[in-house]
Amino acid sequence: MRRFGKRQPWRRRNEGEEARASAGGRGAGAGSGRPRHELARVLSKLGVASRTDAEALIRAGRVAVAGAVCREPGRWTEPEAEELSVDGRPVRSAAKVYLALYKPSGLLTTYYDPQGRPTVYGCLPDLGTWVFPVGRLDAPTSGLLLFTNDTRFGDCLAGDRYGVEKVYEAKVKGVVTAEELERLRTGVTLEDGYRTLPAGAEPIKSNDGSTWLRLTLREGKNRQVRRMCLAVGHEVVKLRRVRIGPIELGGLPYGQARALTEAEVARAFAACAQSEKKKEQDRSAVRGRGAGAGAGAGAGAGGATRRAGNGASRRVGSGYASTDSNKTNRNNKTKKHSS
Repeated sequence: MRRFGKRQPWRRRNEGEEARASAGGRGAGAGSGRPRHELARVLSKLGVASRTDAEALIRAGRVAVAGAVCREPGRWTEPEAEELSVDGRPVRSAAKVYLALYKPSGLLTTYYDPQGRPTVYGCLPDLGTWVFPVGRLDAPTSGLLLFTNDTRFGDCLAGDRYGVEKVYEAKVKGVVTAEELERLRTGVTLEDGYRTLPAGAEPIKSNDGSTWLRLTLREGKNRQVRRMCLAVGHEVVKLRRVRIGPIELGGLPYGQARALTEAEVARAFAACAQSEKKKEQDRSAVRGRGAGAGAGAGAGAGGATRRAGNGASRRVGSGYASTDSNKTNRNNKTKKHSS
């Protein structure tokens, strides 16, 4: 099955992929210009099942596209133009579901674990439709985790494009200094060389050789909070997420889930536009600092090169002039002797 880079929810293919699909006949309606997606992904986003279970349904011959059984999970299809059915029953878009979970520590943010370890789906009620997590929390981390079957909602809150604020409370070893807090605020360089965007960093309390911090991020790299704290010399020993955009953990009981209100969903969408603008400003600030440092270094290096180059030219030019002069003198002597 052919892949086109990293798969993303409802990813629209570029013109080159459309041309290849049209030439190869990948799916009905190739080259129509309408959004086309892999069949297993479509079933997952329509709430039929998880991506893995959808692939199993397709391979078992239980899924039909436009009346014809399809056994290829990667078949590109147009959900708006082709009728899909499972076990002979037409597939309809499920009602939108939005949930907030107080994720306990020790659970994996995945639907299925091959090693049989517990996952966050064990905390969810029976919804009658498939939902996916909006972003992830690693196993040791607890706190707010959202679930939905609305792809637009998930992309809005979890996608790097919008940069919606995510707030964490972290307990770290040692006492964090004002200088270290400022480094977290302006951005730190992680062990892989990535420079983080400006972030909020405020102390909550310190005692017994440890400090509680409140960190506000607009990006979501893998284990970023832990790596940021380690970059300034402090290991995270406890981590909890308390807010995603306008949605707060609040008094939600540990390990329990609740439905989001219509007002919360509306505020989340409204926050996306504001956050996207703010994140672009943060990116510009980071680029500005990098360009300034680069220009200064470049100017210094350029000046040194010019000074060295001019000196070398003068020295080399002088040498060549002396050599040419010597040759001229020798030639003149030769002519005198031969004459």
